[in-house]
Amino acid sequence: MPEPLDAALSEVRALLLDPALTRAVAAGRRRGQRPSVVRAELRPVTLKGGPRLQISTSDGARPYTRNVAPGAEADVAVDALLAEPFGNWHVETADSTLQLRVTKSGEAQVHRAAASRPAPEPGGHDRAKDWLLDPGDPIFAEIGGSAAKRRQVDAFLRALAATLPDDLSGPLRVVDLGCGNAYLTFAAHRYLTQRGLDVTLVGVDVREDQRRRNTELAERLGWADRVSFVAGTIADAQVEPAPDLVLALHACDTATDEALARALRWGARWVLAAPCCHHDVAAQLRAHPAPAPYELLTRQGILRERFADVLTDALRAGLLRLHGYRAEVVEFVDSRHTPRNLLIRARRTGSAPTGDQRAEYRQLVDQWGVTPRLETLLADRR
Repeated sequence: MPEPLDAALSEVRALLLDPALTRAVAAGRRRGQRPSVVRAELRPVTLKGGPRLQISTSDGARPYTRNVAPGAEADVAVDALLAEPFGNWHVETADSTLQLRVTKSGEAQVHRAAASRPAPEPGGHDRAKDWLLDPGDPIFAEIGGSAAKRRQVDAFLRALAATLPDDLSGPLRVVDLGCGNAYLTFAAHRYLTQRGLDVTLVGVDVREDQRRRNTELAERLGWADRVSFVAGTIADAQVEPAPDLVLALHACDTATDEALARALRWGARWVLAAPCCHHDVAAQLRAHPAPAPYELLTRQGILRERFADVLTDALRAGLLRLHGYRAEVVEFVDSRHTPRNLLIRARRTGSAPTGDQRAEYRQLVDQWGVTPRLETLLADRR
């Protein structure tokens, strides 16, 4: 039920100045307005001079942190933040959690709950897990914050962090092919902007209703000028200019091949693809006997399907190498949580393939009598 915004912000103010505060985050923007900073985080700390309220802000390019004393100084600093047109507030105290979202009509949608985790020691910096995107970030109020989703978001962001160089700077153009409901798309944008990068991100999905839904969410978060969505196929959707980073997460079967082929045609510097389903090569393996002495690998249906998964992704990594990329196949999400837990992580090196690398790839496909879809796509576009 919407509430008057002034009254809800007064409640937020009381919590921010309460000694029981553990942390608070403000982010997003209200419709038609833009805060002077893209994010603000508050938490109590204990310094040599006594307790302080630490306020960390970011303008999207660089962070700024200051520590203000309780009393008048903290009152002024908190009032200044509350006057900013943030679209979301997330506040945690030792006893409760409050989430506030400003609606399009300028009212407050407020969710209140009892504290869901033990509070850290006063003034400390303890966190049960060193999340790359804090589970209390207001973005989770929009994309959903179940434990499973937080784990997947964190696993994805760690893979992304391991792919990009630490000293990366300047504009970064990102495309998410087959973005679906885009919760990892939004998480990527949040994380990358927190790293101080100038990010523009385009999500591509074949469904027009997903484009509308994701566009509305980008508007609610205040990111519509930096995050946009296109309805179209992975192979043909209009995306300009060409991206630096291509994501393709859980694109089913040969949709992953479509995404990898397009990333290579763009000459993307980095690619992260989490395959899902591998029916194409599995069907080819069913069509003819396995080469000796490997009949036992494909005689049983379940073993043939699992072997097809491994063979498909090995051939994808091999093709990426032949086209000037260093490719690794790594674990995405712990296999306890999902069997579809591989991630192909590639970085463009521009190195020409050696004769041995070409021969190694060709020998494997010839021995098994398969034609990977990615090979066909790359040959068709030459």
